[in-house]
Amino acid sequence: MWMVLLGVALVALKLAGLTAVAGWAWWWVLSPFAVAVVWWQIADHSGLTRRRAMQREDERAARRRQKQFEALGLRVPGRGRQPSAPAAPPPPPGPEV
Repeated sequence: MWMVLLGVALVALKLAGLTAVAGWAWWWVLSPFAVAVVWWQIADHSGLTRRRAMQREDERAARRRQKQFEALGLRVPGRGRQPSAPAAPPPPPGPEV
């Protein structure tokens, strides 16, 4: 996304003729768009886009589940008091002195 924003900014500067970008060749100005397309292809083919979408969905479902537990007045799983260690047994009775 940041490459697209960079490309839009460079095109705007080229068309406005305000900076040194006005003197650049058009292929330099439009190159961030090409880089963005290549990155999107790599991300789609490697599964990165799908993994990120699945992670967002899992986080959203966990937040929704937590809100439902809190609305019911129940303890949210994975939160709250941790189970304590079992108490030590009392010592055996010894001889009275």
